[in-house]
Amino acid sequence: MLIPFDSLPEDARIWIYPSNRKLADHEIAEINTELTAFISNWSAHSNPLTASYTIMHDRFIILAVNQENQAVTGCSIDASVACIQQLEQRFQIDLLDKMNVTFRQGEYITHKSLLEFKKMVKEKSVSANTIVFNNLVNTIEEWKACWEVPASESWHSRFF
Repeated sequence: MLIPFDSLPEDARIWIYPSNRKLADHEIAEINTELTAFISNWSAHSNPLTASYTIMHDRFIILAVNQENQAVTGCSIDASVACIQQLEQRFQIDLLDKMNVTFRQGEYITHKSLLEFKKMVKEKSVSANTIVFNNLVNTIEEWKACWEVPASESWHSRFF
């Protein structure tokens, strides 16, 4: 059951999928259509999930589930990953590669491979103060508090 994203509780489980490039307005419109259809029918063991999504910064797809009524299951997670894979293929984007880093460079959001990011650290092109997106957060509460943080306060700190 699709509900407004901002009506989900703080402990709702989330998954963040960063795109390797900024999405165009027409792509976002089509992705909205696809995700609305998917989440409206998303279920676990034939029980509807109370869920939502949002697209942030024209780049991040965030899926969320309120697990108070029905917990997600392996099969329901697999279904969401299959939906994300279809979006990857349809729009020729990379959403599932966890070996990438997304961070702010001034007013821009940059997406680099982990190896490129490490190289940028060595070259001092990024610092411990660089704002990174910690896409490993698990709840809306963590997302609000710890998604955009200085690299020194995230798992990226090991590179400095």
